[in-house]
Amino acid sequence: MTILLVASLALLFILWLLGQPYLTERRRQRIRAQPFPAAWRDILKRRVPYARALPADLQLQLKRHIQVFVAEKAFIGCDGLEVTDEMRVTVAAQACLLILNRTGYYYPELRQILVYPGSFVVQQAHTDDSGVAHQGRAVLSGESWSQGQVVLSWQDTLDGAADPTDGQNVAIHEFAHQLDQETGAANGAPLLERRAYYERWSKVLGAEFDALRMRPAPNETSLFSDYGATDPAEFFAVISEVFFEQPQRMAEQHPALYRELVQFYRLDPLTW
Repeated sequence: MTILLVASLALLFILWLLGQPYLTERRRQRIRAQPFPAAWRDILKRRVPYARALPADLQLQLKRHIQVFVAEKAFIGCDGLEVTDEMRVTVAAQACLLILNRTGYYYPELRQILVYPGSFVVQQAHTDDSGVAHQGRAVLSGESWSQGQVVLSWQDTLDGAADPTDGQNVAIHEFAHQLDQETGAANGAPLLERRAYYERWSKVLGAEFDALRMRPAPNETSLFSDYGATDPAEFFAVISEVFFEQPQRMAEQHPALYRELVQFYRLDPLTW
């Protein structure tokens, strides 16, 4: 009798697991079918100007993604900040830009977005060239954690969204890290659509990363921030910012790199 009960419970558990994706998609379909709130449309107009530049089909897709993202992800205010719909929609719009044309994908590992009023201070450990470990304080505008959290400065998020052509956007940067972290620790090699793509990805991004690191700054300018030379993970996040905000310059100056990001993001911002 005990064996039969255990077997029955195991079967029920398996059936529950198999049914979860179906139930999740049904719930998301109901959310996407709801009208996009008029107040949210006003927030997009005021706070996320690049949303207006999207083709009509992508604008509609973005709005539906925002609805699901806001419904599924927890927003937590820090340092006394009270989270509002304006914050949720502004952050969600920028996060969802990166996942357009991805069916049923909403950052599956992400659970929480922590929002500070402005830049925040964290304790960071680093090892110098001689191998000695140090502890220090750093002032940040954003962080992405592999444990399912993104941390953002609200003021920096607003500033990044306000100018969609300056190539600097903290939300895009941190959510690009989330994509990178799906395969484990961020390393500049996010989950590509096909295994065959990794060889070219590594070759193109590796060459561009090395070129940025070896640039004889400050004598030579670059489209990419020097922060991108920190490591391959930061390089991927930095070039993602530029891809969405300065596609014309990137396509002209770094055509092979631009093509890799078009394939990865399944979007071509030059057509907007």
